[in-house]
Amino acid sequence: MADSTGKAEYFVGLDLGGTKILAGVFKHSLECIGTAKLSTKSQRGVEPVIERVARCVQDAVDEADLTLKQIAAVGIGAPGAVDFAEGRVIFAPNMEGWKDVPLKKALEKQLGVPVFVENDGNIAALGVHVAELKAKPKHLIGIFVGTGIGGGIIINGDLYSGFNHTAGEIGHMILDVNGPKCGCGNKGCFEALASRTAIFQQIKAGVKDGQKTLLTEMLGADLSDLRSGDLRKAIRRGDKFVDKVVEGAAEYIGIGIATLVNVLGPEVVVLGGGVMEALADEMMSVIIETANDYAMPGTMKGVEIVASKLGDNAGITGGAVLARRESK
Repeated sequence: MADSTGKAEYFVGLDLGGTKILAGVFKHSLECIGTAKLSTKSQRGVEPVIERVARCVQDAVDEADLTLKQIAAVGIGAPGAVDFAEGRVIFAPNMEGWKDVPLKKALEKQLGVPVFVENDGNIAALGVHVAELKAKPKHLIGIFVGTGIGGGIIINGDLYSGFNHTAGEIGHMILDVNGPKCGCGNKGCFEALASRTAIFQQIKAGVKDGQKTLLTEMLGADLSDLRSGDLRKAIRRGDKFVDKVVEGAAEYIGIGIATLVNVLGPEVVVLGGGVMEALADEMMSVIIETANDYAMPGTMKGVEIVASKLGDNAGITGGAVLARRESK
């Protein structure tokens, strides 16, 4: 049970994704004491999603037996390009109608608590760097594979956001100019080749073309309830088709890593997000082997490629790190 003095000494980290909203309440030590989860339902429009975000914060605070008066700040990871100073989402490719959304202002009005908004990949990288790796690596790249692919870059121990504060959009590196169309409008983005959305689309297209897979036995012909964990189950039961699609995505992740290592020379590359949480055992050896094949000779020496132990909680943890940092 939390103290009842009402002092604002807790932080909420929130991960706003194309599929789900996840919130966690954290102590100053970054220990998580309560979480809540809601589906995003972005097809309903911007205002209803903002209301759901506020509700998710409130639910997590209730779960931790606290009140909003005890929350010092809320840190949010939002998908797409974010103006941190203004707390605006400039453009979120996987969210319907999300262009120039004043998220900070809208939520501060609803919650009465300071809110800080950052790109979700940046936030997740911050969470892994500070909470999991104790801020030891000086140079780190985080790649988070979920509905889309988010990224975050740490250089000299600090989050690197570039000239327009939009750096780190790793999911929108173009790896195949003739590849499938991405939610951002371009063709062949990393995200359009290796995200959960891309993997699911390939599997559904294959089934339509008559490919045999255990998934249709497990979930029915339309695969409408497909989850990342189902892919793991199918692969472990010997499903060759699913194994091939997942291996293809793992190869693209390896190519993406090689490209980033060539350009930025990190100490550590951390992989996270829901897909990695479900499929790290199936994907990591292919990812590492491909990265080594495609990187320039010498650039991979001593570079670690690891799966984050924070899993899907990297985003909420990073949100808490941001809230703690900004409310000093």
